[in-house]
Amino acid sequence: MRDVSASIESLVASLVPQTQSNPRLKEELLAHCKDILASNIGTAHENDTGHLAAQIKRHLLQSESPSNASLKFTNLLSRLLDQPVLSRKPESLLFLYSLASSPRQPTPSPFLASLQAPLRPSTIPTTTTPTDLPRSPQPKGNSKAEILREYRARTGRHYLPEHLLLRDTLYILQGISGKYVHLSLSDNEAQPKLVFVEDSKYIIPPPTKSLIHRLSEVGHLYARIAAFVSTQDRPSVGMIEQSLCHHLQTLLTEYYRLVAVLESQMCNAPNSAPGSQSDTVGEETGLTLKRLDVWITEWRLRMRMMSVCVEGAHDAQGGALVNLIHSYTDNGDPFVRKFTDQLLEEVSTPFFNTLHKWLFSGELYDPHAEFFVSVDPSLAHLQGLHPSSLAGGIDAFGEDSVSADRGDGGGGLRVWEAKYHFRKEMLPMFVGENFGRKIFSTGKSLNFIRYSCHDSDWVATREKMSNTGGILKYSDIAGLERSIDSAYSTASARLFEVFTEKFRLLDHLSALKHYLLLGYGDFAEQLMESLGPSLARPANTLYRHNLTATLETAIRTSSAQNDPPDVLRRLDARMLEYTHGELGWDVFTLEYKVDAPLDTLLDPVSLEKYKRVFAHLWAMKRVEGALSSGWMRVAGAGRVGGRLEELEYDWHQIRITTSEMIHFIRQMQAYTQLEVIECSWKALMEFFARREGDLDAMIDAHQSYLDRMVKKVLLISPKVGREESLLTQVREVFSTILQFREAIDNFYNYTLSESARLDQARDAARGVYTAPTSLAHTQSLSQIRKLLREYSTAFSERMQTIVQALQSHPDLDCRFLGIRLSFSEFYRSKKDREVLATQRS
Repeated sequence: MRDVSASIESLVASLVPQTQSNPRLKEELLAHCKDILASNIGTAHENDTGHLAAQIKRHLLQSESPSNASLKFTNLLSRLLDQPVLSRKPESLLFLYSLASSPRQPTPSPFLASLQAPLRPSTIPTTTTPTDLPRSPQPKGNSKAEILREYRARTGRHYLPEHLLLRDTLYILQGISGKYVHLSLSDNEAQPKLVFVEDSKYIIPPPTKSLIHRLSEVGHLYARIAAFVSTQDRPSVGMIEQSLCHHLQTLLTEYYRLVAVLESQMCNAPNSAPGSQSDTVGEETGLTLKRLDVWITEWRLRMRMMSVCVEGAHDAQGGALVNLIHSYTDNGDPFVRKFTDQLLEEVSTPFFNTLHKWLFSGELYDPHAEFFVSVDPSLAHLQGLHPSSLAGGIDAFGEDSVSADRGDGGGGLRVWEAKYHFRKEMLPMFVGENFGRKIFSTGKSLNFIRYSCHDSDWVATREKMSNTGGILKYSDIAGLERSIDSAYSTASARLFEVFTEKFRLLDHLSALKHYLLLGYGDFAEQLMESLGPSLARPANTLYRHNLTATLETAIRTSSAQNDPPDVLRRLDARMLEYTHGELGWDVFTLEYKVDAPLDTLLDPVSLEKYKRVFAHLWAMKRVEGALSSGWMRVAGAGRVGGRLEELEYDWHQIRITTSEMIHFIRQMQAYTQLEVIECSWKALMEFFARREGDLDAMIDAHQSYLDRMVKKVLLISPKVGREESLLTQVREVFSTILQFREAIDNFYNYTLSESARLDQARDAARGVYTAPTSLAHTQSLSQIRKLLREYSTAFSERMQTIVQALQSHPDLDCRFLGIRLSFSEFYRSKKDREVLATQRS
């Protein structure tokens, strides 16, 4: 028995060190242990373990212990039975059960606590104390935390109470430094800099510092976002950036609310005394740093996303800022994607307001240049060009027949192309460039219809578009695309109607084809016949009023008189700038005047192209007329010169060369009128019949029509160094034909003179007197023959060069023209014959 008492005393001394300095506590614990041993442990046997385990399980099930306490007890019991160290296991189990059931429970040692932990004394209902156990006061044991705290009290400083750190942490979450933790905010630092203030009484453990540092990130981001929001009240800040700040302020207000709620929880928690540990089991009734970290986790992600947007807002604005935010929607994290979508819904509201006004009204309200459509400052004051008055009473071909006033904008084309610009860098990615171009064109079309075309029905067009458009917002991208397509189609269709019906665009295009492209054959013939004698004089002897009068005569004597008066009053005859020695043929041109908005398509550059084609066709028409009259001389000379056998061969050669020239000019005219002008016109009319596209498509179609004519009529080759060479050769052929025609006249006059001289000699032989002829010859027959041979040879050589160049031309129509001009390889065979004759000689 003495050995048992000594063992119990040694066990108590090792488990409860306080008994070494407290004899009274030692006596109480020894007495209590002896009472327990004397009660029923001595009667326990090894085979009673199952009964004891069942009794403990039943108490666990009836108590308020966790639901898995019975399972944990079973696992611990199996481990206890497997231990070979303990020899009296049932007695030990009964001892622990009795100790747990006693009213006052001394804190067990770490080893016993490991065995007792699954049972949790607080969860096992207290049983009635047996009558044989004394009700002596139980000594209060020390937990591990208390023992550690006592050790620190003897050896060093206490930990700083958590409620003080919690208060400072709540300050830091709002970007404010606390008493023990100072927050250094610097934009140059990626992470906040914390300074922990430690005094002589308390220390802050490293794990707590790490947790506070983690929480301080939210405060650092909050301070950065709050500073950005507070500085965005300047008038120069754009509407999209203002919308971003408003949404950020709403989120910060929600964050304030959360911090206030957390602070109220801290106030409700009991304040721990210095040196206490607030995270002890059973004392976590309020807010702790760990709980605060859990509450702040979601806001940490939000603050990070808000900070990224704030950083991007310094370098981007308007649509570029929307693009920056939209780029974060491509994220696999549902939280980030949802947050970004909500942010975009709010931030893009000003963009969609501007888009709605531009898309359905053609009005650009963008005071801070945030939209992807910008206006040229030099044209911002222009609301369009007013059509010039075409009132009657003005001379149809006078200087003021059609006002050329282009306004300050310099023409309808400049207003259309230069007033508004498309800024791709400001286009949101969720719109796309294809739809962005449609939006740009739709707004321009409405603005042009309203201000440049002065369409009285534009309000009805706007209402029609608004009714089918719906509400534009980020969350309905599919609806946005439908609205864009519908608005684009409606505006483009109305623009086609305005140009084709109100301003009679097709009538003016037809007039250009009839007059400047010589589509009216009889008009060109009448004009050529009337102006021929005048244009043969020097250019400085011509007067514009004489040209306009001749033009009016040609119109009234041809089928052109049936055209509308509005078309005829736009036609005028002009003299280009000339130099000394030029003839009227070189400087004469026709002019067709247009006003706004027709000058959007028929701009000055396009009209210059028409004049360039007219000059070539007019020169071709002049050569045709010269050959026609020359052929009449050749046919008449056959009857006159038939009696002059020495001249018959010359006239035969003249007929051959003239036939070649007539063949050349007719093939050129057929090519230009039928294969180029008419085919190009057909393609243009097919475009207008489809009524697809906007004004840009209309301009492009007309430019394609005009460029095709210029390239093919003037035989322009894209090869380097050959752009004008072929056209120069053709013009030299024209000049050669005219020179040959003049030589024919000289030879014809010589033939008439020789025929008259021969008739006079024959009359004198018969005794009949006739008056001598007064025909004078400035050139001899040999000179005339020489010129005829030179011009004929020059024509053949140039034709060989032209045919050869056309056969290698990249354009297929030009190659076919070369085949027709050569007619069965005539010029190649002729060249081969000439080469062979040269070799023989």
